[in-house]
Amino acid sequence: MKDDLFGNTEGLKANQSKRLLATYRRRVHQSELCSAELARHLTEVSRELGRQIGVLINRRGEIENVVVGDAHQLVLPDIGRARAGSSRLRGVRLVHTHLKDEPLTRDDLTDLVLLRLDAVVAIVAREDGLPGRVHVGTLVPFDKTKPGSDLSRQETFESVHALDNEFESHISALEQEMARATPTRAVGSEGRAILCGVYSGGNLAGAEASMTELKELCRTAGVEVVDTVLQGRHQVDPRTLVGKGKLQDILVRSMALAADLLVFDRDLQPSQARHIGDVTSLRILDRTQLILDIFARRAQSADGKLQVELAQQKYRLPRLVGAGEALSRLAGGIGGRGPGETKLEMDRRRARDRITWLEERIDRLSTDREVRRRQRRRADVPQISIVGYTNAGKSTLLNALTESDTLVEDKLFATLDPTSRRLRFPHQREVVLTDTVGFIRDLPKDLVTAFRATLEELEDADLLLHVVDASDPRAQQQIDSVEKILATLPLEKTPRLFVFNKMDRAPAAAQLAHEKNGVAISASTRQGFTELLERAEQVLWREGKVQAPGADEAGPAFLGVRNN
Repeated sequence: MKDDLFGNTEGLKANQSKRLLATYRRRVHQSELCSAELARHLTEVSRELGRQIGVLINRRGEIENVVVGDAHQLVLPDIGRARAGSSRLRGVRLVHTHLKDEPLTRDDLTDLVLLRLDAVVAIVAREDGLPGRVHVGTLVPFDKTKPGSDLSRQETFESVHALDNEFESHISALEQEMARATPTRAVGSEGRAILCGVYSGGNLAGAEASMTELKELCRTAGVEVVDTVLQGRHQVDPRTLVGKGKLQDILVRSMALAADLLVFDRDLQPSQARHIGDVTSLRILDRTQLILDIFARRAQSADGKLQVELAQQKYRLPRLVGAGEALSRLAGGIGGRGPGETKLEMDRRRARDRITWLEERIDRLSTDREVRRRQRRRADVPQISIVGYTNAGKSTLLNALTESDTLVEDKLFATLDPTSRRLRFPHQREVVLTDTVGFIRDLPKDLVTAFRATLEELEDADLLLHVVDASDPRAQQQIDSVEKILATLPLEKTPRLFVFNKMDRAPAAAQLAHEKNGVAISASTRQGFTELLERAEQVLWREGKVQAPGADEAGPAFLGVRNN
């Protein structure tokens, strides 16, 4: 409204308000950034009030808003989203005063980038009320070759008379250049994401490794990573994790990179996700949401789909909150009754009912699997289960040993549903070899609980092959993560054999295998298979784990294969 003042108007006298409202009648030529007359009017009023005064000017030279601040800053009104876009500027510029001879502030530059203003102009109001130096900030096109480059350009002029009077043509050329340089989303991408991590206690190496893993999770989920932010703090901010200032920097980067996602490398509390989303207006994902999305894509069997849905429902239940006018009254009691509370409780009740149904259904399927396992036990067929960190090469090993065609991809969680194949040793000995879901650091608790039916397969195993990616520098941390999950299951008496995979890429694989009393192999080239099979036979038959009447002690030269 052109008859209103915005901002800090408290305490203004009637004649002062009248002078400020008269600002709306002023005009600036389209080619001018700011006229000398307007600059003197603003500095005189600003010095008289002891407050910053600002105006938003459109490209026709009309003043759209008059804003009153305090001595240090002013807060802009909501100016909508007209013309805002990745390659277009807002179509308005901010001209305001500074009471001290300071350059553009951080708030000035943030407003410039986030609101995509044509320009931000700060005119120094001298003590005599006349305009002094003029500081000007404009956006610059994003440089793909310099991801860390500045997003704005600053210039200082000695007086308002020294300002460039070719503003209109300059803005037109800038928009054309920005259109050419604007980042675009890759075909098939689920979004452009900035990854955010925060650590405390000086554990930089661990935080960097975790961010590398988060990037792999994004690649698996089809998310395009455009930037990463890792912040060290003495204490994690309870509201925004990374702190208000850093969050504003991230928001500025998201505008330049055309990012629409923020992915955090830790689980967010519901209130944290809401607060960060409100501040940034971007989609917010945490580590658990990303893993759940990958599982939802990968699950093929009825069991797997039910287990993933159960984990999703448990994750979403505490995050069901009111949004908008219809769900605004959530407290209950006086002032809290109404349709919002009813709608919210209905959503929660549906979610709880669905969780109960899913748990009952999964329990019935678990009973069916137990019947099948009893049948295998009666047939006296030994069970070997392949476990390990995700993308360690478990499915590749299964395929190589049994000449099968289980899905193999260089992505995390390529296998979710257990896959079993029969493997024949010499002397008519047979085992059932089962590939299981891969583990990951900090696997969500609800996901582990939901996949308990899958993990039940491990309880009947006569031998666990713990496959490790020997080429990964985080191999020991991955071993610890897998062993931590296995420790939650009744597997204390189940023998396990460490299998250090990818020895063709990792010269240290043999040394690692020696330290863990394991075996070094390459599932892709079949190196080390003879030793692996001999060690497996030794555990299953020679040490009496499995009774095999008529079997002698000869080790296998190689093995025959039969798929189930």
